[in-house]
Amino acid sequence: MPFILRQTVRVGERVIEGPEMIEMTNAKVAVAKEKHKEARTRQKSYANKHRRSLKFQPGDHVFLKVSPARGVRRFGIKGKLSPCFIGPFEIL
Repeated sequence: MPFILRQTVRVGERVIEGPEMIEMTNAKVAVAKEKHKEARTRQKSYANKHRRSLKFQPGDHVFLKVSPARGVRRFGIKGKLSPCFIGPFEIL
């Protein structure tokens, strides 16, 4: 059964529901955006605790992480079984 909105309005009485509803919705959207921003900064701080800067010296060997969907096609391997890392490559 579909939902039907019924309003009772007396003769001569004006109902201005549209602007009030828009104002209330805009306020809720602003609160949601603020909460999302807070959550994003909190998650960023959690993720950054586990990161470290990498320093390479000439002569080190490294693997290159590639996207299975794009990067490995250049090397002749494609599909689900394609490697996630290629290499080793030497730092010059």
